[in-house]
Amino acid sequence: MDKESIMYTFVYAHASTELLIFHTESTGLNPYTVKPPQQQYMASLSPIYFSQHLTISASKLPKTRTNPTLILCRSSTQEQHYAHHTASVSETHFSDSVPGPDGTGPAAPTRGQRFLEHHRSLEAAKLVAEENSKFKKKKTKKEKPLKVSTAVASCYGCGAPLQTSESDAPGYVDSQTYELKRKHRQLRTVLCGRCRLLSHGHMITAVGGNGGYPGGKQFVTAEQLREKLSHLRHEKVLIVKLVDIVDFNGSFLARVRDLAGSNPIILVVTKVDLLPKGTDLNCVGDWVVEATTKKKLNVLSVHLTSSKSLVGIVGVASEIQKEKKGRDVYILGAANVGKSAFINALLKMMAQKDPAAAAAQKYKPIQSAVPGTTLGPIQINAFLGGGKIYDTPGVHLHHRQAAVVHSDDLPALAPQSRLRGQSVLVALDNGTTSKVKSNGLNGFSIFWGGLVRIDILKVLPETCLTFYGPKVLQIHMVPTDKADEFYQKELGVLLVPPTRKERADDWRGLEIERQLHISFKDVERPACDVAISGLGWICVEPVSKSVKISYPNLEETARELHLTVHVPKPVEIFVRPPLPVAKAGAEWYQYRELTEKEEEARPKCYF
Repeated sequence: MDKESIMYTFVYAHASTELLIFHTESTGLNPYTVKPPQQQYMASLSPIYFSQHLTISASKLPKTRTNPTLILCRSSTQEQHYAHHTASVSETHFSDSVPGPDGTGPAAPTRGQRFLEHHRSLEAAKLVAEENSKFKKKKTKKEKPLKVSTAVASCYGCGAPLQTSESDAPGYVDSQTYELKRKHRQLRTVLCGRCRLLSHGHMITAVGGNGGYPGGKQFVTAEQLREKLSHLRHEKVLIVKLVDIVDFNGSFLARVRDLAGSNPIILVVTKVDLLPKGTDLNCVGDWVVEATTKKKLNVLSVHLTSSKSLVGIVGVASEIQKEKKGRDVYILGAANVGKSAFINALLKMMAQKDPAAAAAQKYKPIQSAVPGTTLGPIQINAFLGGGKIYDTPGVHLHHRQAAVVHSDDLPALAPQSRLRGQSVLVALDNGTTSKVKSNGLNGFSIFWGGLVRIDILKVLPETCLTFYGPKVLQIHMVPTDKADEFYQKELGVLLVPPTRKERADDWRGLEIERQLHISFKDVERPACDVAISGLGWICVEPVSKSVKISYPNLEETARELHLTVHVPKPVEIFVRPPLPVAKAGAEWYQYRELTEKEEEARPKCYF
């Protein structure tokens, strides 16, 4: 009995109408591991001929594949017959015409064999069609349309989306520069035209309703900027909240919970280098912690810093690394509080140990005196181990002076050097303190530039008012009955800002009037501070330190000062405990005694 062998028919099909069929034999070949025949291997296979012309239409063989498909068919036959059949192979290329007879005599295939082979070829064609159909379905599933990213390249200086249509709008870049940077995938290195002007000292606002501009299509609103930060309360992030020490109450963000949610906060107090010479930062730090504790926020720690002298920046960097815990870090604060300058100082300190921060220094946010310099979140890859820092748009507060002053006058409201208090005190006769013949400041009005007016209604003869704010704002004192006439005449001339007479003509005036009744117990220390949002503060001393007079038996009604403060609408006025500044501040400041529970709950202060 002849040994039974396994015959494999190779159907080598192309996407065209041409179908090449070969067969070979083996006794131990696994049909699932056979590879498509190579060219030299194809030469050893015998072609299968059909008694009739076989045509495979293109519709039955989809043209979705360009690589040939191998179909294996298994059959049993006599070994000797296929040995003779394989030896007669003489050509390897076949056309779609009917070939001649394969050999003669005993080597010629019988009619039954041809019928069987014809049937197998049809089955092979069906298998080819089915496999191509399955492949097409798999390919369709894999090639689902990808979600198009809606992220738009932004200016690294201000975060505004880059655009080439409106030259007056933030984010504008000329089309040639944009296309060139886009071609080389360098859009993240582009600085928009507005930021270039800001970096050269130009005052260009972009927030409608601020800086004297009514707004327009090229401006963004304060509400839009706040909306860009609304997602933070739903995410797990670390908040670094900045407050300007010169405008502590005005820049604190009373509704910070709406932005930060329950996320932990690191409170950073900026611009401490502007405090008067001799100020004890220990006293200032305790004063800040006391004010912060009353806000009942989730504050981890308080840091007194200066982006200019780098005071306290190292402590903030260490605290961020300690509390970050894989989270992103968001820098929050009111407009023009110094966020971009703080980030630049922070990157400078972090770059000493972190190469990622060193690389991020090349493309730093733009900093300027214009509120609203940053118009969108700016992502900064500053941590080698993961996580990012985001410089966020400043929250514009309508109650600050920057909301009503023209953009050209904004630099006057940004102190560049240490504050020096300007004191107003009526001189005593012959410089002595034995006899007080003066009525003090009662009946006078004091103008602080063209932005603030204080009417003195009832004070002690030795009461002193000390103004801490921009040097440009000069002090002018006139009798109250002549104050209105003086203001109308000198606005834009002596009383600046607003500067220039044409701007003074459009000035709406000091529309808000607030009566203050200030009580005090100790004449040896200031009674309070009257803080003007966005400007500075006025320290109210019942008795000036320069006048050595004591009032041991003052009546209760005499321990009260009456003032009227006028400011532009809608600027806010805050009455707060006095901030201990200069050398005298350390002398009169008193630390509050704390219980153990209060000591544990209070955030620590660093500088």
